[in-house]
Amino acid sequence: MADQPDKVEYRTGHDPRTLRDALGCFATGVTVVTCLHDGEPAGLTVNSFTSVSLDPPLLLVCIHKKAASADALTGASHFAINVLQTGQQPASLRFSTRDEDRFGTTPWACGEAGAPILEDSLCVFECERFAVYDGGDHHILVGQVVKASFDAGLDPLLFFRGRYRRLHFD
Repeated sequence: MADQPDKVEYRTGHDPRTLRDALGCFATGVTVVTCLHDGEPAGLTVNSFTSVSLDPPLLLVCIHKKAASADALTGASHFAINVLQTGQQPASLRFSTRDEDRFGTTPWACGEAGAPILEDSLCVFECERFAVYDGGDHHILVGQVVKASFDAGLDPLLFFRGRYRRLHFD
């Protein structure tokens, strides 16, 4: 078999950067997870998001334990998962930093249960906290969907191999 010069492999004990690069080969959507904490909005960019169950309707996001908003999000009774569209890349970047005023230049309004909803999002899932599990250096936050809304005319903001991407249609 011929050598494959572009093929890279990770094995237990190898450089964690190689594992991170391998995980980056899975294209994901980009979300901003939000809640109210002591009456103030809190949130951060998350791309570890997936559907868990349709009955009951459950979703999960993974929150780094050292993230500034980790305690607020895992302790909130309600939170929102804002799925970003292509025009919201600046919001994704803003919510991925330790900027204290993430909501200052991002238009938002309170959802039905109080969680901040980012205007112009592709899709919003308003959730009630269902469970929080330990996931190593992350919390696994599971929410039960109480409301979902979306704009079928928008395209998703994607993340692949460390860069923002857009859908390409043939």
